[in-house]
Amino acid sequence: MKTEKNMKKLIVLLIIAGGLFYQPVQAQDLESSKEAWVPDLGNGKYKNPIIFADYSDPDVCRVGDDYYLVASSFDAVPGLPILHSKDLVNWTIIGHALMRHFPYDHFSKTQHGEGVWAPSIRYHNDSFYVYYGDPDFGIYMVRAKDPAGPWTKPFLVKAGKGLIDPSPLWDDKGKAYLVHAFAGSRAGINNILTVTRMNSSGTKALGEGVIVYDGRGVDRTTEGPKFYKRNGYYYIFAPAGGVSHGYQIVLRSKNVYGPYQRKLVMHQGETSINGPHQGGWVTTPDGEQSWFIHFRDMEAYGRVTYLEPMEWVNDWPVIGEDKDGDGVGEPVAIYKKPDVGQSYPLAVPQTSDDFNDLKLGLQWQWQANPQATWMYMTGKGTLRLYAQRLKEDMKNYWTFPSILMQKFPADQFQVTTKLKFHPSNNGDKVGFMVMGEDYAYLSLTNKEGKLSLSFSTCEGAIDGNAEKVKTLGQIKDDIIYFRVTVKEGAVCHFSYSLDGENFEKVDATFTAKPGHWIGAKIGLFCSSIEQEHNSGYADFDWIRVRPVK
Repeated sequence: MKTEKNMKKLIVLLIIAGGLFYQPVQAQDLESSKEAWVPDLGNGKYKNPIIFADYSDPDVCRVGDDYYLVASSFDAVPGLPILHSKDLVNWTIIGHALMRHFPYDHFSKTQHGEGVWAPSIRYHNDSFYVYYGDPDFGIYMVRAKDPAGPWTKPFLVKAGKGLIDPSPLWDDKGKAYLVHAFAGSRAGINNILTVTRMNSSGTKALGEGVIVYDGRGVDRTTEGPKFYKRNGYYYIFAPAGGVSHGYQIVLRSKNVYGPYQRKLVMHQGETSINGPHQGGWVTTPDGEQSWFIHFRDMEAYGRVTYLEPMEWVNDWPVIGEDKDGDGVGEPVAIYKKPDVGQSYPLAVPQTSDDFNDLKLGLQWQWQANPQATWMYMTGKGTLRLYAQRLKEDMKNYWTFPSILMQKFPADQFQVTTKLKFHPSNNGDKVGFMVMGEDYAYLSLTNKEGKLSLSFSTCEGAIDGNAEKVKTLGQIKDDIIYFRVTVKEGAVCHFSYSLDGENFEKVDATFTAKPGHWIGAKIGLFCSSIEQEHNSGYADFDWIRVRPVK
């Protein structure tokens, strides 16, 4: 009996000890995390942005206990990234809904700023639907049973120039509708929203639609609408006022075609969070809490993703914190995590890659529809990039399609890669770059059988300006480590190493600039100027993204 009592005491002590040690272990994991940005604070709270990367124009839906997010990808391939979360704070990439851009030939060349604009994601009749606007061709839809894919080829739902930012709604009466905005650069009109009836499968618009909101004289650049129905009201959430200085409005009506009432529901207020811009509304599994995901423009870092609490007051949403009680919310910096019933492990979108898998990591994208010979996984723990020829009309790498890139993952971070260069022809080059409208890179170039190490920059690459090249010397070893350390303000410090331990700094800094509608990116490339039948190549052993020490 005494032994039994002692055992019970021991079990109680073990349970207490487990409870005592749980929080410190989690905190320690946060402190020692290899990720450059972790939004989950480990104490029941989160910090914004929840994704410190360029997932612009985000939309979100919930299916059961799972959340799915989609974002603009413009001309990057694969496009339409699909992210997954269980708690709206910890996100990972699970796939892409668009493996190639259509029309295929058009997007076989780099088309900066074109392609996928402001998609929306919905779940209907046991399938996931993503609608997106291509400003030059019209509104498309792709569909899948599994959000990780495979997805169908795009359906052209509504053809036309300047049709952007679509969002579908299947209402409680079984009817399907589509709201969208207009890009003035293509359509010649903007600042208006239209609602169009669709067929029940959502594959085709029926007619031209009805103008339900004209923001002229009230709002500037009304766009990015998201369509919902609640408590008998049709709601259209939309940003206005422009990306950097905008705000969120909501329209509501008892009739799908209006007239709609308008209300301001979130603005920057007294915060430093500029232009809280378009996003989507979602609830917790129990339906008790509402949340809103949107983006903030951070220039070189792109349009990063924020999570805001949301409340309904008199059938109007208030997004963020309404500190002064005026019915208009402001974005939050730190807040209590959504109550989803349990805790989930820390997670962030993928960055580092050991290239050990047989498929390329989901964080990587090209500048155009790729050709089969650009890249292969070797099956030996390396990524192989074959040298692609620089066309004679290419003044710099701005239009070079075969740059493999991923997004900036934090405000401060360090990226290191190890590679082995196998040139075949004079002028073969392998590079490690920070890409934007300006760019910079470290490279090895084969010059008459000798390897030349250089640091190159290009200011105004978008305007076709030439590079400035600084030769750092010649090296005998074909294995090299390239590194860039990005500090606050997107200031980049490049360095290199021959042994992976001792890094030589480049005596120059480079301040990253955004691309066309996107943030700066980390890029890998292999190019040639005298390509023959036997291309040179580079094998990348790994790339590692770490916090700045």
